[in-house]
Amino acid sequence: MRRPRALVLPSLPERALARLSEVADLIEVPARPSLGFTDEQLADLVVETGATVLVTDGDQVRTSVLGLPLDVVAVMGPPTSVDLALAAERGVTVLHARDRDPDAVAELTLALMFAVSRHIVTADREVRRGRVYRGKVAPAQRHRGRRLTGRTLGIVGFGRVGRAMRWRCEGLGMRVIVCDPHVPEATHSLPALLSEADVVSLHVPLTAETRGLFGYAEFGAMRPGSIYLNTARGALHDLTALVDALRGGHVGGAGLDHFEGEWLDPSHPLIRLPNVVLTPRLGEATGESREELAETLVADIARLLRGEEPVSATPATEST
Repeated sequence: MRRPRALVLPSLPERALARLSEVADLIEVPARPSLGFTDEQLADLVVETGATVLVTDGDQVRTSVLGLPLDVVAVMGPPTSVDLALAAERGVTVLHARDRDPDAVAELTLALMFAVSRHIVTADREVRRGRVYRGKVAPAQRHRGRRLTGRTLGIVGFGRVGRAMRWRCEGLGMRVIVCDPHVPEATHSLPALLSEADVVSLHVPLTAETRGLFGYAEFGAMRPGSIYLNTARGALHDLTALVDALRGGHVGGAGLDHFEGEWLDPSHPLIRLPNVVLTPRLGEATGESREELAETLVADIARLLRGEEPVSATPATEST
């Protein structure tokens, strides 16, 4: 039988590539668009290379690609760029590693919390531009932040990332309260948490029930001057409602690592707000996370090609 051909779009660690080469002929793409391939571009590439296995990360996998005879699509990260319903309809298996790296995501969330509460980004920018004493106002006065010790952190969603956040923030001397209707040890309902928390950190999966979880009512129910953090998914909140809450000063600051489509238009009003710190989906952007994810996917691609069930990576669904 002809060996499968694997089209590998993202850069993978050498060990993962070596393992994949044991079960498939590798096709690597040296030049890849910074925002990934469009559906039509990728379909042309799949046809040109004769690939039956596709490893992707942010590339559009929709009607054109899914009309081709693929055995498996493996996604490095959330499968948001894949039309999962169409893949299921056409019998194409879509794999991704469900389990996030909770430590890496929690560490980035902490970084955003510190950056927002201590005005680190704006202060850094002023130092670089030689504008530390602009307006004859001392930087310690202009960038006066808030001490986190003794403050209350409200965690919304108490999975692995939420738990990783709890012990870290307790170690900082923060009081931690939790909202999660699926976890018996959760301490608060969402309204009760919002009324008490100085920092609200969102760690829920994106489902039909959680899409748009935070809107005008939720931001309005937060404590005046509190900080909002979202390192989960952009679709969990109404971005217009957040901008209005930040502009009006009711929400004192925000740290965001995700946006719908993982892209924020440079003309968006959020860009101009000085009390916001923005990162482009960096939660799991560590070398350790990348290696573990790649090896998980490759191991299960090999299992599927041998006719076995995947173990760690799991078939993606609409609710992922």
